[in-house]
Parts: sequence; structure tokens; C-alpha cells
Amino acid sequence: MQNKLDFLLDRVQKQNPQANIKKIRAAYECAANAHEGQKRRNGEPYIIHPVSVAEIVVEMGLDTDSICAALLHDCIEDTGFGYKEIENKFGTPVAELVDGVTRLGMLRYSKEQEQFEDLRKMFMAMAKDIRVILIKLADRLHNARTFQYLPERKQRDKALETMEIYAPIAHRLGMSRIKWELEDLSLKVLDPIGYHEIVEGLKAQSEQHEEFLKGIQDRIGEKLKEAHIANTISARVKHIYSIYRKMYAQHKTIDEIYDICAVRVIVDTVADCYNVLGYVHDLYKPIPGRFKDYISTPKPNGYQSLHTTVIGRAGIPFEIQIRTTEMHKMAEYGVAAHWKYKQGLDKKGNEEAFAWIRQLLEAQQDTEAEDFIKNIKVDLFADEVFVFTPKGDVVNMPAGATPIDLAYAIHSAVGNRMTGAKINGRIAPIDSQLKNGDIVEILTSKEAHGPSRDWVKIVKTTEARNKIKQWFKKECREENIINGREDLDRELRANLLYSGFYDNEEVLKNTLNKFSFGTVDELYAAIGYGGITLTKVINKVKDDVGKLRRQREQAEHIEHPQPEQPKRRMTKSRTGVVVEGIDNCLVKFARCCTPIPGDEIVGFVTRGYGVSIHRRDCVNVHMHEDPDRWLRAWWDEDLAASDRGSRFSTGLQISTRSRIGVLSDVTAVLAACKINVHEISARDLNDGFGVINAMVDVASVHQLDNLISRMRSIKGVVDVTRTVDTN
Repeated sequence: MQNKLDFLLDRVQKQNPQANIKKIRAAYECAANAHEGQKRRNGEPYIIHPVSVAEIVVEMGLDTDSICAALLHDCIEDTGFGYKEIENKFGTPVAELVDGVTRLGMLRYSKEQEQFEDLRKMFMAMAKDIRVILIKLADRLHNARTFQYLPERKQRDKALETMEIYAPIAHRLGMSRIKWELEDLSLKVLDPIGYHEIVEGLKAQSEQHEEFLKGIQDRIGEKLKEAHIANTISARVKHIYSIYRKMYAQHKTIDEIYDICAVRVIVDTVADCYNVLGYVHDLYKPIPGRFKDYISTPKPNGYQSLHTTVIGRAGIPFEIQIRTTEMHKMAEYGVAAHWKYKQGLDKKGNEEAFAWIRQLLEAQQDTEAEDFIKNIKVDLFADEVFVFTPKGDVVNMPAGATPIDLAYAIHSAVGNRMTGAKINGRIAPIDSQLKNGDIVEILTSKEAHGPSRDWVKIVKTTEARNKIKQWFKKECREENIINGREDLDRELRANLLYSGFYDNEEVLKNTLNKFSFGTVDELYAAIGYGGITLTKVINKVKDDVGKLRRQREQAEHIEHPQPEQPKRRMTKSRTGVVVEGIDNCLVKFARCCTPIPGDEIVGFVTRGYGVSIHRRDCVNVHMHEDPDRWLRAWWDEDLAASDRGSRFSTGLQISTRSRIGVLSDVTAVLAACKINVHEISARDLNDGFGVINAMVDVASVHQLDNLISRMRSIKGVVDVTRTVDTN
């Protein structure tokens, strides 16, 4: 271990001569004593992990306190060396960094509500001291390098967490080197076959790539030498996950992917960047539409560079990146470059660098867990587009953003008064997706009556969605109450909870208390303007009603252990459906839409065959010309709750990629879920895709949703939908 410490201290002195070596050595000794006798899963002494994390932190160029915190980052959680001891020995800043990393170490990749809270903690830590996240990224990077020593299930969980949370955060912080390694290490676990296929393919083409890239380097180098432009040229093959994504998106093998080589030219000045671009385009033919100027319009994470894709003499496309030395440092180390080359951030620089974190937290302040998880990747992790206002100002928006998003990004009042938009001088639909370079003019009117409710479904950004909801909350309370009650009543009936909610004062009171509402009208209003999701309310009611029903059943069992003749409710249908105005009628379920408990339903009076029950969204409901024969219907809560053995047939259509074994995997999931299958068929669509149709028996929409969710996780399954016969 002495050799590993000497290596660490040697790297510290080379990277940061001003570092306090004595303090770092003391932190190592404390960590070594605290972890004495502990082992990692691979059998190594545990102290190797914090030292390795410290080495990554040193490579980032962080300060002495960060290095000490990296060495001590597992002490609070795993040893008896606590916060107070660290504070007394190394100071409050180190103790706070260690405490922050420890809290993030409790991050769980599990249910959405928990993940929502964990992500919010992470962003709060970022806003308070970005070094907490940098140390945590170093910790996750070293753990990712040793994924192979974890149990298989935990490997996949950790790899997925790394791919979906940590790698995108590294990207948002501009730390491309760490992002690439995290993605590649995660891919190796999540799709080992695909990973090794690319590795072997690159290995087979390595000599060809080296020769190809060397020729490009020599040719560009000679040209720039003639032009007397000082430069450094490097060439590389793109990282594995980048190639994997391209193969997956374009349905190609590695032999069919050509632009996997990239050349980087580093020069001294911005003027030289544009001069080099001209020389490159003289030497090689540029591909139209593949030039990006991130120097004049930097990415939100600070990344700057010129990107152009050109075609070489052999007809093979490759990318060239042109940047200055300062831009290169920012591209490699991102936020950490401020410490590595500027010895930290001043107050103004800190505010500018992390303003996006504060904006994110403000936008998400009142957001529900479900919305947060859905939107966080848009606000934090999505690709960007750059659009211009008529005045020439550049505005950065997430990919897929609409003119409505832009209007609310400019100001709430602009969004609320918006009546239309012009894109590149032409009137365009307000749900148009903005593209790089678009010039967008927002049309407004003082006579506008505010946003439309449909805009909530159109907008891409959480900021716009929240501002629209706030307008409706403030301006349309009575309308919100009406709409909220209608929506809640519909969902309660669909989930067989209507009487359980309204007829039981305890359930109603518990629901209001749960969401801090004083009256049921406040609950309706919040649902109406979108301040709370129906899913959360229904889940709460479902829990309380289920608990009360179980208590009632237990009480009845104790009081009447052997009832003589259980009475059936003859005023309602024994099929589990209640039809308004008709007692105990003959009911049949329509084959065109196969309704099941939980669906919104409606009844149709047939000629001689009783009432046919359809899903409300069935096409036949909207096509039939005789409205008087349609009756209101809903599921009988009591009968459905007691008759747990009932099963209802419905159809599924499973869209897949053509993969050997995908049908076998689908049937295995059906068996694991104990689903009875009436019919199943599969066919190839001859374009790399296939379709599987199945008719299955389920007890409720809830069970069907669980089945669909499990099927969507099968490798090769693109989507799963319920089938509706339109004939």
C-alpha cells in the first residue's frame, strides 16, 4: 500500500504543486486505520478503493480538501470515524464534502418516488458544492471498473443506474472523459454480447483504422505547417457506447458503420479554429448539414468546438473537431477545469457555471414524483437545439421543444399572451418541433385569454408546463373544480373505488390530509389545474379502501363464522357490471374491444342479446348512429372485490425486433405471471421487425399493466399495446 500512496502523492505534486501533501497523507492514514481489516468483494484491502477514487479526483485537478474527502468518503458510512472526528482533524469543508458524498451514497435505484427524492438530493448537493458530485462521480467510476465482482443482479442494477443517472450528469457537467468510460463500462454489463461484438470488430479493423487516421493526420499536419498555424493533431476511434447507439438506431453491423473515426485539431486562437476549418474543407469534401459551430453557440455545459464531418479519399466519412487549448481542457474536464486550471471558482463564476442547477430546482419545486422522473431527462440530459429570436439572440432549448416552450422561456407573460408563432418568417403550428438555426418569432395579443389546457401535453420543458399549470391555478378555480371532480369520479369508477371514497368519511379525510387539503374542493381544483396527479390520489384511496375492506371482512368472519345462506345482491349483474336503470340484466362483453375491470365502460342495448359492454374508447362507441341505445355502465365494486377468481379476455399486440428467442421470452413472461393464453401467433414483417398477437385472460387493468410493463423490458420488444378490432 505504501507504493500506491507514493504514486498518489507523486501525481498530486505533478498536477497541483500547491497541494497540502501533509494533510493528504494524514487523510490517508486516517482512512487506512478506519478501514483496517475490511475487504472489497474481489478480496483486496478496502483502502484501495478510496485511494483509487482520490487518484481520479487528482486527475480531475481538484483541490486538497477534495482529495482528502475522496480518501475519507466511506468513513462515516462504513467505519466508526464520524463527522465530528473528520471536522476536528481536517476542518469543516472536508467534513461537509464527506457528509455530502455519504448522503449521495444512499442513492437507491428503485421506485419512482424514492428515485425522485434521491435525484432532488443530488441536485441540491450540486447547487451547494459541486465538488460533492465530482467526488461521487469518481467513486462511481472506480466502482464501475469493478462491476464484475458484484452478484449478477446487482451488476445490472448498478450499471443501469450509472447509465441513466451518473453518465448523463457527467455529460451535463461537461466531463466527457468520465462520461464515455461510465457508458462503456455500463454497456459491458447491460449488453455483454453487443459490447464484445464491437470490441472484436474494432480489433479486427485496428490496423486499417491506424493507417487511415495516420494518413489524415499527416495530410492535415502538412497543410497547417505550410500555413504556419501551430497545432496538435490527435486521432481516435469513437468510444464503444457511441458506436453501439449508432448500430442500434440504424440497424447496422459494425462493418456498415463508417464514421467511427474522429480527428481532433487543437490550436492557439479562435481565429485559427476557423482558418483550420477552411483548410480542412479544401482538403476533404464536407457532408452538408453535418457542420456544428459550438464556439459561437456553446453547449450549456460550457463545451466549445467546431465539428465537421467530411469524406476522405477512400469515400469513408470521418469527423474533425477543431478547438483551442482552453476549449480542450473544458471539454475533457468540464466543471473540474475551473479547479484544474484556475484554482477554483470565484463567486461570480460559480453562479454563472451552476445557474442551470438553480433553475432546474426552481422549475421542479412543486412537481410530482411521476412528472419529475419523466421530465428530468428532458431538462437535464436531453440533446439541445439552438434557435434565434428575431433580434439575433441565441436561445438553447431541449431537443423536441416547441414555440410554446420558447415563449415561456422568454417570460411567463409572453407565453400566456401567445397566439401563434413564425418559424423562419412563416406561420407555423405551435406544436412544431424547433430545429437548430430556426429563427422563431412569438406572436402575442393583449386580447389573448391565456394558454390552452392542451398545451400541457404539447410542451417539452418542465418550466413551460409548470407556468401553464400556475396560470390555470390562479385564473380558473371554478373551472378547475368542475374538471377535477369529473376526472376524479371517472378514475374512481374505473378503479372500483367510487363508493369507497365518497361513502366513507375516514377514507376521504385521510386523502385530504395526505395532500394537505382542507376541503374536497381544494383537491378537485388541484387535479383540475394539474397540481397533483390522479395516479397519486387513486393510489392513496386504493390503499385506504383495501385496508378498510380487509378489516370489515375480518370483523364479519369473527361475528358470523358460518353464515347460513349468503345473500347475493340481485339488483346488480352477477357479471360484475352495473348498467344504469336495469337490474340484473343479461350482459356480454364486446369482442371488438375486450373490456376488463378498470377500463371506462359503456353499455349498448342489443336486439335480443341483452346489453353489450364496450370500452369507452372503442371505435364502435363513436361510430354507432343511435345514441339512445347507449347506457351508462360501470364495474360493480363489491362483486368485483369479492369475486377474485374472475378472469376477462383481452388482446395484446407485441411489436418486436427480429431476434431469435424473442417469442420464447414473451411466453416465458406470460407463464411467470400465471397468465392463461387462448391464442398466440407471430409473424415477420421483413424489415427487421416482427409482431406477436396474443389473447390472454386477466383479472384487471392493474394486472394487465404489470404484464405489459414486464414485456416491455424484454430485449427486442419495441412496444406492447392492447388490440382493438375496428371491423
